[in-house]
Amino acid sequence: MDNPRVLLAIALSFLILLIWQAWMEDYGPKPEPAQQAAETASQAAAPTPAIPSDLPTAPTEQAVAAAAEDTGAQLPAGERVEVVTDVFHALIDTRGGDLRQVDLLQYPQSRDKDSEPFRLLEESPQQLFVAQSGLRAGAGPEPTHHAQFSVDQTRFELDERSEVLEVPLRWSSGSGVEVTKLYRFRRGSYVGEVEFQVRNQSGADWSARPYYQLQRTPLQQESRLLYTYTGGVLYSPEEKYEKISFDDMSDENLSRDVSGGWAAMIQHYFLAAWIPPADQTERYYTRALKGERYVIGMIGAPLSVAAGNEATGQTRLYVGPKLQHVMEKVAPGLELTVDYGKLTFLAKPIFWLLEKIHALVGNWGWAIIFLTMLIKLAFFKLSETSYKSMANMRKLAPRLQALKERYGDDKQKLNQAMMEMYKTEKINPLGGCLPILVQIPVFIALYWVLLESVELRQAPFMLWLRDLSVADPYFVLPLIMGATMLIQQKLNPAPLDPIQAKVMMVLPVVFTVFFAFFPAGLVLYWVVNNTLSIAQQYVITKRVEQGTA
Repeated sequence: MDNPRVLLAIALSFLILLIWQAWMEDYGPKPEPAQQAAETASQAAAPTPAIPSDLPTAPTEQAVAAAAEDTGAQLPAGERVEVVTDVFHALIDTRGGDLRQVDLLQYPQSRDKDSEPFRLLEESPQQLFVAQSGLRAGAGPEPTHHAQFSVDQTRFELDERSEVLEVPLRWSSGSGVEVTKLYRFRRGSYVGEVEFQVRNQSGADWSARPYYQLQRTPLQQESRLLYTYTGGVLYSPEEKYEKISFDDMSDENLSRDVSGGWAAMIQHYFLAAWIPPADQTERYYTRALKGERYVIGMIGAPLSVAAGNEATGQTRLYVGPKLQHVMEKVAPGLELTVDYGKLTFLAKPIFWLLEKIHALVGNWGWAIIFLTMLIKLAFFKLSETSYKSMANMRKLAPRLQALKERYGDDKQKLNQAMMEMYKTEKINPLGGCLPILVQIPVFIALYWVLLESVELRQAPFMLWLRDLSVADPYFVLPLIMGATMLIQQKLNPAPLDPIQAKVMMVLPVVFTVFFAFFPAGLVLYWVVNNTLSIAQQYVITKRVEQGTA
């Protein structure tokens, strides 16, 4: 390889490949296996089996008769209970006591002045996402998410003097068992509590297993390039963070005992997660239902209530944004839902530093610029060595061209002569590519930071850049980045091979088009990095040419 710019092209192309592969591995569509397709075809010819109920069965039971039919994506409705806190506007349905709708008051849908709050939970058949819970007795009436509850009022609001808001829903078996399903919300918190209070006046012992589940349909993505994972997540102390996609749920029903874990449905920037007490063992399960509905949840140990006694069971529910500093205090591993991929070890300190800079400057765009300057400073000496190598290669360009003319098409003799010249002049022809290779992991890590961090959602910079988490709407930054790449090419030694020269001339165009779909914050980083590199390389090149370096 006779020119470091070829390695630069390879490195940048490798960068694109890595990002593409990472995206496809985590978020890309998966082709249907041939076996699965065959099974689907055979099932189509056979009689349609009974659709499983969205009610969980107790893990110790061989078979429990379905207590309710699968009603399709349109959930049955009862009376609506409106709940308003300082962070939520929520709707609870008396049919099952489901949490059917949650609007996040501090997160608007868009940056428009009159934008509605972002709706995370909703019950529309097209974008179903609800939190369900109940008690499974296995026989007789049971307070499941299909049961009818009653309420004393239909609106609850957290007033300025209170720190806690409680919403009770009541159910009766008709034979002396009374259950209160109590929602508890706290000021400034995205964590709610769901508590079952059981009072047994039936004259006989009563037992039921509490369960908690999330049910949703796949989310329609606005962008294929910036496609982010939507699906189930399971955490356990043993397996840590584990994605359970909708395809996984369709292929096989999960059934696993876990202590100290949690289950969630996540999407870009937001999630809902059931978090049971860490000292309890739960049976975690998944299920695929008709209408492209998917369920992930848990069912706990029996809640046994002797005749004349009372008992309670409680679990927490997180519904809100993926705020790392908040989630890490809620449950172990919950902050991992901000998925930085395999470069998390780099992305986390990058985000930490970016957040610290933002706390000082108050603007995420300037924070990215200052972060870029710090990264450039960290690689300063490495870049200096590289630019000296390229400047020396630039000085040798006329002599290398003379060698090419002397040896013509004799590649072997030409390469031998070039290597001898490099050895004599003490120049490493590959030295100019090292900074690029070193920065590739940093670049990829920053890509995931800008894509996954909700703190950067709708973050403005200046002028036309109103959201650094999406592509530049006018493609100004990608064009500037392409221009900086052209300038860098002028500072680099010219390729001897005319084909290589043409490839290098096309690269800025290719990367301009490619970066046009990247988050503006990432392109801003690359523009600033290129600009600083140009300044440093220009000074070093002039010093080498003048013999002062």
